[in-house]
Amino acid sequence: MNPRFLAVLSIAAMALQALPARGQQAGLPAILREVSIAQRLNEQIPPEIVFRDEDGMAVHLGDYFGKKPIVLSLVYFDCPALCTEVLNGELRTMKAVSLDLGKDFDVVTISFEPKDSPALAKAKRDVYAGQYGRPGAKENWHFLTGEQPSIDALTQAVGFHYAYDSASRQYAHAAAILVLTPRGRIARYFYGVQYPARDFRLGLVEASEGKIGTPADHALLYCYQYDPMTGKYGLIVMNVVRLAGLLTVLVLGIFMFVMFRRERNHPGGPPAVEVKAR
Repeated sequence: MNPRFLAVLSIAAMALQALPARGQQAGLPAILREVSIAQRLNEQIPPEIVFRDEDGMAVHLGDYFGKKPIVLSLVYFDCPALCTEVLNGELRTMKAVSLDLGKDFDVVTISFEPKDSPALAKAKRDVYAGQYGRPGAKENWHFLTGEQPSIDALTQAVGFHYAYDSASRQYAHAAAILVLTPRGRIARYFYGVQYPARDFRLGLVEASEGKIGTPADHALLYCYQYDPMTGKYGLIVMNVVRLAGLLTVLVLGIFMFVMFRRERNHPGGPPAVEVKAR
């Protein structure tokens, strides 16, 4: 299978990223009908699933659960096109937000190719952590590999369906990253290879249950709501109207309070200005 066809296959797979079920993929090539993302919002990622870290040591997914939200990406490390775009898009967005990897969130990138080795995972980690360029990146961006049973358990848990093409020895898969709560529950899916910085930041703030982010972020969450069909945050018009009305009442209240205080302090009107004769 030539590289041009692989590129077309990757693009077609990307078009499937928002399809929640395989039944909506009628008319596509057989291999692509096996590719989809079925959202499992609020589902718990099994913490007991075992993978290997960059040093080949066995780790449980639960080892990465704790106090911070987690960005989860599923790729394979020798992917010729789409996986690299997923990781590059993830990196661009992480660099575009002021929230810091390691301080505000962690990242776990897992290969769904059982032949990928810890050495290859370490090489990928070093490249992307180096490009991120902020302190603590290597310690908090984890690249994991594992055996097929562990891969199957994780991909089933997150609804990530992919297919192997034996002729090209490549995988067809959709493109997305996920945000997990600190406890390892699935909070958000962001589709494609470009993840808007605002949506990414709001997803992390929301998944953190208010433990990270600024007051402005929490105000934005009142006005924007996550749409699971598009994987984006959309404006909630009624909440904006309510917020505008609340601000109007607040401004009027402050104005009336100031005027009342002024009237109380000077019941006969403002004091006369004494003009001295020259």
